[in-house]
Amino acid sequence: MFIVANRVPVASGWEETFEERFRQRAGQIDKQAGFVRMQILKPESEDTPYVVLTTWQDKASFDAWVGSDDFKLAHSNPMPKEAFDGEGKLEMHEVIIGAEST
Repeated sequence: MFIVANRVPVASGWEETFEERFRQRAGQIDKQAGFVRMQILKPESEDTPYVVLTTWQDKASFDAWVGSDDFKLAHSNPMPKEAFDGEGKLEMHEVIIGAEST
């Protein structure tokens, strides 16, 4: 598995707009080959960014999505700069150990 964490510092007052954008796009990314799941993590404190986690079967699946028309459409109308408190950070991780409840 391959997990991408996009840390997004959303400015105060823009939280609902940020969340609504993902609600409107729900059901689109899951049509991509190799997509496993997406989670939007809302911070508990104001000084912590949102985290958008996407899980893929492998890095090639993520790379294919980044090159897709759906990715271009999803990122074609960005929120204004004032909606963010600084730069976001994209982290990519290969899962080497996993555990799940049974």
